[in-house]
Amino acid sequence: QVQLVESGGGLVQAGGSLRLSCAGSGRALPYYVMGWFRQAPGKEREFVAAISGSGGSTDYADSVKGRFTISRDNAKNTGYLQMNSLKPEDTAAYYCAADRRSYGMSRQVSSYDYWGQGTQVTVSS
Repeated sequence: QVQLVESGGGLVQAGGSLRLSCAGSGRALPYYVMGWFRQAPGKEREFVAAISGSGGSTDYADSVKGRFTISRDNAKNTGYLQMNSLKPEDTAAYYCAADRRSYGMSRQVSSYDYWGQGTQVTVSS
């Protein structure tokens, strides 16, 4: 089965940057839509960004547009989320996810089939 592992989270001061990685296994993974979601304690998991299987199209939540950049390297079965100008409200556990059926880019949690274990991002003020 497909497995995803996130890394790169940590503690950073407001205005700083972090780069998250999502390493995947499985032959078909490079063709799956990949998304990033985040979840703060007591809140629902929310959409952050998504990228098409080819990497040619991207989608961002309004709250992160202009600050975050999603990318992927299909040859390495790895996705990335570059986070710049971080704000305290970005603090959350960040999860990468893969959608095996969609050829579009969904913002819905239910559209994704595989999930990583999460990596914590904490932004101090």
